[in-house]
Amino acid sequence: MPELSNSEIERFVADWYKALDVHEPMVNILPLLADEGLEMVFPEATLHGKAAFEGWYQRVIRIFFDEDHRVKSVTVDRQGEDYNLDVVVEWKASVWNPPAPYSARIMLDAYQRWVVRVHPVTGKPVVRTYIVDRLEYHEGSAKL
Repeated sequence: MPELSNSEIERFVADWYKALDVHEPMVNILPLLADEGLEMVFPEATLHGKAAFEGWYQRVIRIFFDEDHRVKSVTVDRQGEDYNLDVVVEWKASVWNPPAPYSARIMLDAYQRWVVRVHPVTGKPVVRTYIVDRLEYHEGSAKL
């Protein structure tokens, strides 16, 4: 099984957020997720498996727009075949809640823990665990 360098992992994390920003089609996102044992914990939902992620993703890309993720830090701790990541990402997004006359801007830092593994067939990194531990809103931000 090939090993991942820190720069490969950092690129993977950046690519993940770029895909979310542009609302990539599922065919481009699903290969970034583990085929088995996938768990994703968001403030509003805990998901298991790709089908659950797809339902969540299809919902949120219809809620949030003008998204911008900026990776602030990625810390990597390898434990066997797992790459345990502590990720801090700044997320900005707009949301419109009808019948409000204007959209609102959400601005926050999300503190997350990921487990990344090398896919046994493709040799590429995949997310196995993705947990949002906490959100720190910026001053003046709308709330989720």
